[in-house]
Amino acid sequence: MKKLILAAVTVASAASVFAQGTVIFNNRLGGTSHVYSGGSAQVQGNTASDNPAGSTVYGAGYTLVGTVGGLAASSTFAQLLAAPGQNAAESSLQPSGQTTVFRTGAGAGNIVQITDTLGNIPKDAAFASFEMVAWDNSSGLYPTWTQAAPAVLAGLIMGGHSAEFTVASIGGDVNTPPNLVGLTSFNIFTPIPEPTSAALLGLGAAAMLIFRRRK
Repeated sequence: MKKLILAAVTVASAASVFAQGTVIFNNRLGGTSHVYSGGSAQVQGNTASDNPAGSTVYGAGYTLVGTVGGLAASSTFAQLLAAPGQNAAESSLQPSGQTTVFRTGAGAGNIVQITDTLGNIPKDAAFASFEMVAWDNSSGLYPTWTQAAPAVLAGLIMGGHSAEFTVASIGGDVNTPPNLVGLTSFNIFTPIPEPTSAALLGLGAAAMLIFRRRK
């Protein structure tokens, strides 16, 4: 998660007017995956009912996004992070393309499909690496992942990301936009903020005082 936060706030130097590849942004085509909310840590992987089937279990406390009683579909946002090539370093993945929201009812846990134009992937690229991110924007303050990422890291809002995957034959002048084959299920959650160095020093000083008083 921390690598993705850092990537989100880094200027995407690879982006250019020539990088306009396209994909179909949907997590129920080319395979079926879902996004859950809940838990206290990142969970990634398909369940037995996904396609392809996996062994990951999202048990008690996990709710499909868009389910009644869970995160609202219309205010939970999703976006793709991308980098050129296969198996790119996670730190190189950049917010790329447009955001979308989630569906309700039988489509809970799935996003509203869009044809996503990627700002840092060339047309007809042989391969590109991706992760899908999702976050709670019920406050309206975080319309993009670049804005949401620091808030997720601070524990202010729920967020999460899929495992990385590679897609072949990116859309352009020759290729039609491909489905996101390889995208798997994941959850969004509220991370526990990492204590800063100053906070750690403060805790250490407090512990020393307590120890001395007990002597």
